Amino acid sequence: MMEPAVSLAVCALLFLLWVRVKGLEFVLIHQRWVFVCLFLLPLSLIFDIYYYVRAWVVFKLSSAPRLHEQRVRDIQKQVREWKEQGSKTFMCTGRPGWLTVSLRVGKYKKTHKNIMINLMDILEVDTKKQIVRVEPLVTMGQVTALLTSIGWTLPVLPELDDLTVGGLIMGTGIESSSHKYGLFQHICTAYELVLADGSFVRCTPLNSIGNYYKPWFFKHVENYLKTNREGLEYIPLRHYYHRHTRSIFWELQDIIPFGNNPIFRYLFGWMVPPKISLLKLTQGETLRKLYEQHHVVQDMLVPMKCLQQALHTFQNDIHVYPIWLCPFILPSQPGLVHPKGNEAELYIDIGAYGEPRVKHFEARSCMRQLEKFVRSVHGFQMLYADCYMNREEFWEMFDGSLYHKLREKLGCQDAFPEVYDKICKAARH
Repeated sequence: MMEPAVSLAVCALLFLLWVRVKGLEFVLIHQRWVFVCLFLLPLSLIFDIYYYVRAWVVFKLSSAPRLHEQRVRDIQKQVREWKEQGSKTFMCTGRPGWLTVSLRVGKYKKTHKNIMINLMDILEVDTKKQIVRVEPLVTMGQVTALLTSIGWTLPVLPELDDLTVGGLIMGTGIESSSHKYGLFQHICTAYELVLADGSFVRCTPLNSIGNYYKPWFFKHVENYLKTNREGLEYIPLRHYYHRHTRSIFWELQDIIPFGNNPIFRYLFGWMVPPKISLLKLTQGETLRKLYEQHHVVQDMLVPMKCLQQALHTFQNDIHVYPIWLCPFILPSQPGLVHPKGNEAELYIDIGAYGEPRVKHFEARSCMRQLEKFVRSVHGFQMLYADCYMNREEFWEMFDGSLYHKLREKLGCQDAFPEVYDKICKAARH
């Protein structure tokens, strides 16, 4: 038992003598393996075991999500205190320079205000949305240990275990999969930031325009046009599909003029829009007639080649803005609506919803003039809207050959009213 201990003591003594002769600096630089093998490898093992066990326990107990908000508030508090103290120096994170993977040790840490950031946990794995929510000091080792255990990974996962999410976002992260997915920051869907005034913001390219407190979509677009600027935004798919729902396109501004005011949106926007069916139910006959005389809701389908002419006609006859423009392919198929020729043709829907601004607007005469133009370019009127054409004009616009043939063949003539009698004002009055 004594011999191994004596041998170890002799080796240690010889090592110390060698260090004494060569000098500690020489050994650390030219024989670094000695220090690494004897000290750093065991210390690294202890370090890794501690953080692995800590991360495992935190995730299993689900304590990180509960503590996250408090940790963020603590950071906000530090920033606000720095501001109250006069903002005399720059701020930086309080993480020691030796903990980073970079070989550089920044001297600024000694002169700047250190903000302590205790954010090193995985908060949530959402397999349905395919998103993992992490704090900035989470390492790639933590990410792979958890995700691979449940059958998932990241599109870009840089190799070294100790690389942190925050470091890869700020200092760039790359991997062999980057030829397909880009750099590490390009796979991030959102960032949560504490700003220099201590406020907290969540940043995404995904503008959730459908949220009740957001500006109406057409006003949001209008703001881009007024300021003559360009921008790229990503809108959640469902929000995009229903982007005009909250403002009923732009109709709601005539009903609730202050509806897009931020105060109204935040307090009452969650109730918007009112049901169109209830608006109709409660308007009464007098209001309906007034609305009919001072309001336009029309969609006209015209060939794309006639767009410029159509816009001038809309401007002169009703002058309603904004207008809805939606191109579509009109196939050459039998039915009420088809192109003039035998091939599919590009058409465009021009939608006018709102209060006409032409002088001396009179609904019947102005709309009949507009309908005449649409017929002249082989266009069509959407049949949900008020139609002022007589029967002959209606069937000049729409091809009724197949429609009448089927009505006769299927015995519909004595069973159901003709479409003209259901929608046209000339027939109803």
